[in-house]
Amino acid sequence: MTDSVATKNAEAAELTDDQVIERVLAGETALYELLMRRYNQRVYRAVRAVLRQDTDAEDVMQEAYVRAFRSLGKFEHRASFRTWVTKIAIHEALARLEKANRTEPLDEVEEDRQYLPAFSSAQANPEENMSSTETRALLEQAILSMPYPYRTVLMLRDVEEMTTAEAASALGLTEDVVKVRLHRARGMLRKELFTRVGATSASAFQFLAPRCDRVAAAVLARISQPEPAGSVRE
Repeated sequence: MTDSVATKNAEAAELTDDQVIERVLAGETALYELLMRRYNQRVYRAVRAVLRQDTDAEDVMQEAYVRAFRSLGKFEHRASFRTWVTKIAIHEALARLEKANRTEPLDEVEEDRQYLPAFSSAQANPEENMSSTETRALLEQAILSMPYPYRTVLMLRDVEEMTTAEAASALGLTEDVVKVRLHRARGMLRKELFTRVGATSASAFQFLAPRCDRVAAAVLARISQPEPAGSVRE
């Protein structure tokens, strides 16, 4: 990489989301990659919170990013771009669930029951310390074992560390509902699980570099093509 290219990339990385959006709308389409790379981790986690199948996640992410790009001119900045694109991704994931007839409506969830994840919660033996990989896998299994109304809230609030207001906006819920679901979700995971794997669980559901590269490249290829007539959804 030449010094001039490196300098240009460094300068672009300093742009705010709003500045990037302004320049993308002005014709610098390639800069959209900056937004994708900034929020791929968050969008991936949001999608995985809805879809248990990891194989579906990248497809849904691509659709969400393309939809966001095509609606970028309508982005009103009332919420942050990251919250807006996360909401789009969640809606895309829910649409995929509905299409596959795999939805888990909240009214079918027994909200007051004690939910027990399908794994042992025995106390950790100091001689049997878990590796970081095993810890992450255990946490991911525990989260995915919950009904999606709870795992989505837990993922956005405790894993992705969104505020209650941000999570409520992304999910189309009231803040009170988010708080109630988060409380119940934390109960489902159980206190000893958080103690065992750590209260901050940002290592879970990592969207690593190869995936990030694939999604960014695929979306850029799609948005560089003429938009099919009537393809934009409100």
